[in-house]
Amino acid sequence: MLDVTPLQTAVDALADRLRALPQSRLDQGAAAEALALARQLATRAQLIERPGEPPYELPDAGMFAAGDQLAVAGHDLVEALRAAAARRADGTAEPDAKVAPAEELAEAVRCVRAVAERC
Repeated sequence: MLDVTPLQTAVDALADRLRALPQSRLDQGAAAEALALARQLATRAQLIERPGEPPYELPDAGMFAAGDQLAVAGHDLVEALRAAAARRADGTAEPDAKVAPAEELAEAVRCVRAVAERC
């Protein structure tokens, strides 16, 4: 079973930090970076869950929603990775599936941590 705890922990910590930031910090770019990251994580989750279909773009719900949007997108990716890993483990994964859950997980954790360092 794929251990998605590092991603879930990193996403939750960053989302909590964003929720606590003052408006001035959010306005200086933290909210925009969080939205960009949330969009990236949402896209990754959608590509895993619906390969071959174009992903939808996560809407901009405003700077004060950035932490919540990141949390939702991050948790969606966590669940998509869990499901993909389970399908691979039981042999029901699509033969041409391009998703390597462990690699996707590691890359997502790196992305979240990089944004956390800047926020």
